[in-house]
Amino acid sequence: MDPSLNTWDFSSPLISLWINRFYIYLGFAFGFSLWICFQIVIRKQDKKSQEKTVPKASQDLMTTGCQSPPKKEIFVSGVKIFYGSQTGTAKKFATILAEAVTSLELPVAITDLKEYDPDDHLVEEVTSKNVCAFLVATYTDGRPTESAEWFCKWLEEASSDFRFGKTYLKGMKYAVFGLGNSAYVSHFNKVGKNVDKWLWMLGAHRVMTRGEGDCDVVKSKHGSIEADFRAWKAKFISRLQALRKGEKKSCGGNCKKGKCESNQRGSEGTEPGPHPPDRVHQRDAEEEEPVGSTSEEESGSEDHQSLNSVIDVEDLGKIMDHVKKEKREKEQQEGETSAFRSTAKSDASERRAMISPALREALTKQGYQLIGSHSGVKLCRWTKSMLRGRGGCYKHTFYGIESHRCMETTPSLACANKCVFCWRHHTNPVGTEWRWKMDQPEMILKEAIENHQNMIKQFKGVPGVKEERFEEGMTVKHCALSLVGEPIMYPEINRFLKLLHECRISSFLVTNAQFPVEIRNLKPVTQLYVSVDASTKESLKKIDRPLFKDFWQRFLDSLKALAAKQQRTVYRLTLVKAWNVDELQAYAELVSLGSPDFIEVKGVTYCGESSASSLTMANVPWHEEVARFVCELVELIPDYEIACEHEHSNCLLIAHKKFKIGREWWTWIDYNRFQELIQEYEDSGGSKTFSAKDYVARTPHWALFGANERGFDPKDTRYQRKNKSKDVSGC
Repeated sequence: MDPSLNTWDFSSPLISLWINRFYIYLGFAFGFSLWICFQIVIRKQDKKSQEKTVPKASQDLMTTGCQSPPKKEIFVSGVKIFYGSQTGTAKKFATILAEAVTSLELPVAITDLKEYDPDDHLVEEVTSKNVCAFLVATYTDGRPTESAEWFCKWLEEASSDFRFGKTYLKGMKYAVFGLGNSAYVSHFNKVGKNVDKWLWMLGAHRVMTRGEGDCDVVKSKHGSIEADFRAWKAKFISRLQALRKGEKKSCGGNCKKGKCESNQRGSEGTEPGPHPPDRVHQRDAEEEEPVGSTSEEESGSEDHQSLNSVIDVEDLGKIMDHVKKEKREKEQQEGETSAFRSTAKSDASERRAMISPALREALTKQGYQLIGSHSGVKLCRWTKSMLRGRGGCYKHTFYGIESHRCMETTPSLACANKCVFCWRHHTNPVGTEWRWKMDQPEMILKEAIENHQNMIKQFKGVPGVKEERFEEGMTVKHCALSLVGEPIMYPEINRFLKLLHECRISSFLVTNAQFPVEIRNLKPVTQLYVSVDASTKESLKKIDRPLFKDFWQRFLDSLKALAAKQQRTVYRLTLVKAWNVDELQAYAELVSLGSPDFIEVKGVTYCGESSASSLTMANVPWHEEVARFVCELVELIPDYEIACEHEHSNCLLIAHKKFKIGREWWTWIDYNRFQELIQEYEDSGGSKTFSAKDYVARTPHWALFGANERGFDPKDTRYQRKNKSKDVSGC
């Protein structure tokens, strides 16, 4: 055999390895890389586990060579004690409680509710980390003492006002001790219960169960009101100590199915367990708000309780009664709706009242003073604001009305629309024509003024109310017929307006542009508004949800009827983000159709959640967005310019150039001159007419668009704006 052949056969594997050496090197390199990565990951994990076991102080010592002092979290920064007293007992208790709190080395402040302004300062307690203790007495007939009257009134209105909402005081900690006498069974400790309930409704957190002191030594739980207070004070101090440590409330032993609810709820809950069974607590069992409220529970009332939640057998009767009551009200409401849509005619004596008992109860709870069977009056928050020297509404800025002398009313609570932004969540009745009993306009106006004056009287002695404005407020000078509903539906609207003018009261009437015939037949008013909530048929149907099938033609005819009016006319545009802000060209066409003197453009106001509307805060435009829309709209309507602005109301005014005289705006109204003109009109039997320019007044500089004051009257201290530059994108 050839020896060279044997050598070749023996070395062939080595030759193969040599030929493929590149792949072998690559495999080794890849494996080595994986091993390195694996080692790096393991070392990082070891380092992290070591860092977790080393205290922060040791880390600081290793890195900087010195140990930094641990940062101590503060859970309670102090205690504020508020009292409302008539005979001095609550004030004495406040002093005793302050001494006990001082022993804990906590800052403490005592405040008489008479000298406290909740409108300015109460919201500050949300972030202050203070615990607020309220010691309030119940006076005659279940009313608060004179010193606490304004605080309680403000709190009650705020708790039911959608502008504040259920989270307004979220984060505020509070406790309440009420002083009363159980001999007066019907209103024992009513003020303490109400203050507790209203604070809870605004989102504040109870730190402990409400205390109730009883002057009746026979029925007092501890033998006297002083002993009742000492017992409550001891619990308050104990709770305060626990809160200072950031401790969660200990379990009361009443947890269901082995789940500790108190630990889940955290330190903001109230003391667990039921109240001791006594006659006083049994008497108020139905009025009491849930004392162990979590944040989820506080976001809604007991009425919205989940159907899957556990219900005690004792509560089943109450729930069934509530369900039956809702069913009766629903059937009654459905009966009213069918009556509205009925085409059968009936005599006035057979017609039903517009306000049913259930509706009366709902509207009264919202703060309405109801008049007769279909009218109402309510005190505007801007009236309260101007009484206290804190600025007027946008009508004060745009047209010079005195907000503290303005009466907001309506002769018809019914409406022909169901607008998505309705600020009354559609609690008022609806209909396309008048089918109810009718009250006389003389009675409506008389009672409206009396009710308005009675509401003004309640502000006597309230902190901050200016005496001269209080006196002026007792005389009504303006009437805003825009409270709710459709005032032009009232068959005697012209007589009502005539009565207003005879009393030298100016008239601002708002209509929803669904009654063109009534607009044409309307006698002169100081200023006539038409709500232009959308500029296309589709968006109007979506936003206003009108009852009329021919709503769009009625809408257009209403604008044409407005163009024929000789007095001041206004388009009121409500911007709803993502719904009607992109219809600029269509809006411009509607302006040419109705030729209004003014165009008010206002961002929609969010009125809270409602089953009748899908509106959310995302639909509310910022003021800058409203200003940008106005600037773009003005470019499409050459006869108009931006005249005024009221930033607080998120509102701007576009005015026709005919009101710009000598380079100055004259958008304000000469109200005395208007009264003279309307009197001449009436005396002539309607033959002597007048125009919008016949009763104008010069607009002050602070009210103009672009002014530093941004529409806030510099005479009103709360809204002074100094050296504030104006920067509105898009203008």
